[in-house]
Amino acid sequence: MADRYLSFTATAPGRFLASRLGLPQPAALSRWTAERPHLDGHLLHLTAGGPSGLDLAPVLARTGLSTTTETTGAGPGTGTGTEAAGATAGTTRPAAVVLDATGVRDVDALAEVHAALHPVLRSVAASGRIVVLGAPLDARDHHQAAVQQALEGFVRSLGKEIGRGRTVNLVRLTDASAAESTLRFLLSPKSAYVSGQVIGVGAEAPDGPADPVRPLVGRTALVTGAARGIGAAVAETLARDGAHVVVLDVPQAAEDAHRVAARLGGSALTLDITAADAGERIAAGLPDGLDILIHNAGVTRDRRLVNMPAERWSSVLDVNLASVLRTTDALLAKGALRTGGRIVATASIAGLAGNAGQTNYGASKAGVAGLVRSLAPRALAEHGVTVNAVAPGFIETRMTAAVPLFIREAGRRMNSLAQGGLPVDVAETTAWLSHPASGAVNGQVVRVCGQSLLGA
Repeated sequence: MADRYLSFTATAPGRFLASRLGLPQPAALSRWTAERPHLDGHLLHLTAGGPSGLDLAPVLARTGLSTTTETTGAGPGTGTGTEAAGATAGTTRPAAVVLDATGVRDVDALAEVHAALHPVLRSVAASGRIVVLGAPLDARDHHQAAVQQALEGFVRSLGKEIGRGRTVNLVRLTDASAAESTLRFLLSPKSAYVSGQVIGVGAEAPDGPADPVRPLVGRTALVTGAARGIGAAVAETLARDGAHVVVLDVPQAAEDAHRVAARLGGSALTLDITAADAGERIAAGLPDGLDILIHNAGVTRDRRLVNMPAERWSSVLDVNLASVLRTTDALLAKGALRTGGRIVATASIAGLAGNAGQTNYGASKAGVAGLVRSLAPRALAEHGVTVNAVAPGFIETRMTAAVPLFIREAGRRMNSLAQGGLPVDVAETTAWLSHPASGAVNGQVVRVCGQSLLGA
């Protein structure tokens, strides 16, 4: 369903009326297309807290953006670098800003974060990107841990005030090359609906794909619940990136599943994902194994707990959580996921922040987050497979189109971007986590919610 309010506020009368009434004024987001794969403009690279030792230049050079590097002064208040940065931004309007704050180790150094970004924020282009780089928290240095944790509150707050379709995210890293796929994603139109996130990246730098344009060539991806909606968008995006996609859905959706598979040059597999032998049947249907497992299948059976019969509870938990646990265990036990494989499960902001009328759904999706955080280190160590999750917020689908008008409008506006996301936003995030070079991203739950005002 079209967002008529967004379209109206894009007109002069709509902007005037929204401004006079104090209503949200969402900006149309710029998303990836083959004709426009990169942001329009240059990248401004700033530093706070002194030299960090990160070799960012070659990584930033591969984002598709020309880079201008400015350095803050030796201490707070010097302004030597930020004045130059402000002048640069004032004339060329950067499409993205990367602030390296990994060297911030005390409260005084936090002033350099303000000094670096304050002069340039107004000049960042609409639908621009701000990425702050932070260091892992040092358990031996509570001052460093305090100020690095402070960056999380800073980033989330800035994301809620910056406006004009711009996003702000924090990446914790120790090795720039290990974070290349993450930075390329966050500094591109593919991350249009990802904001206010804190993403941890490990130190191991995986090998990049042979074909950076189609990084999944030669890989097989299985997407559950892929006959329609978000699942179909995920399948399409993985196929765009070169994967052979297996479209899995229930027998009742066989016609749609085969249609999607045919369109993408993939194959279809129909079975009940909640069956006890679903994992074994998937493994039998893919004798050569698979590289990417996307747990997307899910259902809702909303009702307040006091009015919820046991069947509504158990059916949601069985599809959304128990089937994910069973099939993952079975496929890992059978060695069906090849080394270098990726598991991406679908959580939800309902599982992270809670939602009235969705105790069953919220429990199931919180369970997915728990699965990811527990399994990720063991799956990587024992099978060479990463495990992550996406947590969508309000996404424009047939399901949300059926939500009553006022509730639907609240869902759309209650995020920093003041609009609903699209299935492709979830798909692009899934594709980043599935990327061969994303092996240093493990155990992460990334919200695709436009920085929903529900929860952190």
